[in-house]
Amino acid sequence: MALAVVGTARWQSARQQSVLLPMAISCFLVVLWELACRWTQSRIFPTPGQTWAGLLELIESNRLWGDIAASLFRVTWGFVLAVAVGIPLGLVVGWSTRTFRALNPIIQGLRPISPIAWIPIAILWFGIGDGAGIFLIFLSSFFPITVGTMAAVRNISLVHQRSAMNFGLSGLELFRRVVLPAALPQIITSLRIALGVAWLVIVAAEMVGMDSGLGYLINDARNAGSRYDLVVATMLVIGMIGIVLDLLIRRLERFDEVRWGYATR
Repeated sequence: MALAVVGTARWQSARQQSVLLPMAISCFLVVLWELACRWTQSRIFPTPGQTWAGLLELIESNRLWGDIAASLFRVTWGFVLAVAVGIPLGLVVGWSTRTFRALNPIIQGLRPISPIAWIPIAILWFGIGDGAGIFLIFLSSFFPITVGTMAAVRNISLVHQRSAMNFGLSGLELFRRVVLPAALPQIITSLRIALGVAWLVIVAAEMVGMDSGLGYLINDARNAGSRYDLVVATMLVIGMIGIVLDLLIRRLERFDEVRWGYATR
């Protein structure tokens, strides 16, 4: 009973720290931001108060919600397609030595090409709109997911594989019951990385090649009388949405299969 109470107290303390520490650091950064604006006496870069007023203006105008929906729509479809293609491909390439030797050089050759470099081609193929954005998100997410899945499979300890084979597991059964669960933690990490990259890319793409979304909102605010209060407010919204998306991906770590994978490392 005493151990349970101590364990609960420690869990609550850790949970409070995970919330209070980021909040304290955020408040400290806001204070530094305010002091920097006063010290430089900048007439262009907004203060925290001006940024907050700009955020309220965006919310009251109802434009913000439409641009958030447009960005999330493109990111969701592009990311889901990348997961649907990247994870199976990564599992096959990572599991089969022959397939790895055939496809890995091609994947590694295409991977360093920045998704931003594909913007002109995406616009040429799909025009200005959702198609180009979804294509760019697919590209930006596909390679981190595929490479991460490949590495996850190839890094599985041979001890676990041989132990499972001694119990009669082989082929698809070995893959389903040992390889895939052991690879899940690293696959989830690759999903988190890919989603972060996707969110960066869609904002950049919307600034130059689309007529809606948060990136377009930033560009439009800058051009419409240099409304940098709206620019920074939108940047903060982008950051907050990124945090929420990362938390959603991290919830996958709670599944028992994923916890088993962590235990094998």
